[in-house]
Parts: sequence; structure tokens; C-alpha cells
Amino acid sequence: MRPLALMSAIALLLAGACTLKEESHDVPAPPDVAGPPPDALKTPSGLASKVLQIGFSNSRPAPRSTVKVTYTGWTTDGKMFDSGTHEFPIDQVIKGWTEGLQLMVVGEKRRFWIPGNLAYDYPGARPDAPKGMLVFDIELLSVK
Repeated sequence: MRPLALMSAIALLLAGACTLKEESHDVPAPPDVAGPPPDALKTPSGLASKVLQIGFSNSRPAPRSTVKVTYTGWTTDGKMFDSGTHEFPIDQVIKGWTEGLQLMVVGEKRRFWIPGNLAYDYPGARPDAPKGMLVFDIELLSVK
């Protein structure tokens, strides 16, 4: 496992250990990275999402499921700060991921606009974690 990928796995498990990724193979930010489009699904918590690829099953994560995902994350100014493929319990990540993953089915890919209060804007978050709204493209690969 690459050192950055290992750091990403630890970041997911600790829900706050993200660092800005500065590699030449960054994934370009989507055109709607600054904010959710009007047709995005919005939950009462403020989480917004849009299905990018329809899933192929009826299997959804439960609050204590372990999932395997592929993801990329950007700040709203278009800087990619993390990406990878990881497996983790969904109750051990940021609130926006815990909520959002439960909306998905296996095989689905979604873009999430996660407000800061559901991401890393809380007392005790690592000082180097990105602040404010974050945008993630997440593909749900499996659920246990």
C-alpha cells in the first residue's frame, strides 16, 4: 500500500486525519464542485447528493455496516485532497459519509456535497483537515 493510501485509510477511520494531496495525477474537480446543483437530493441535515451511476443491487449499508468504497474528495475551490479504495465501518467516519453511504446501493456512484458541520468543522478535528463544504465522488463496491 502506498504511504498516501495508508494515510487515507487511517484518515477515514479517525474521521479527521486528512491531508492535502499534492501529486501530479490528481483527478480534475467536477464542474459543480462549488455547490450542489438545483436537482441534487437534499436531506434535512444539509447533505446534498446526486446519483452519477445507478447501482445494480438492493443491498444498502446499515448504521453499523462495513463498506468498501472508491472515492475522490475535493474542496469547493477544486483542490483534490484525497482519493483511494478502502474498507471501513461506516460509523467510524465523518457524519456526512455515515449518512450518505446509507442512501446508496452496491454498484452506485454518487457525488456528495457535505457541509462543514458534517465533515471536519468540529472542535477537536485535526488542524490540517480540510474545512468547509467538501465534495466527494463515492462508489459503493460492497457491504458487509
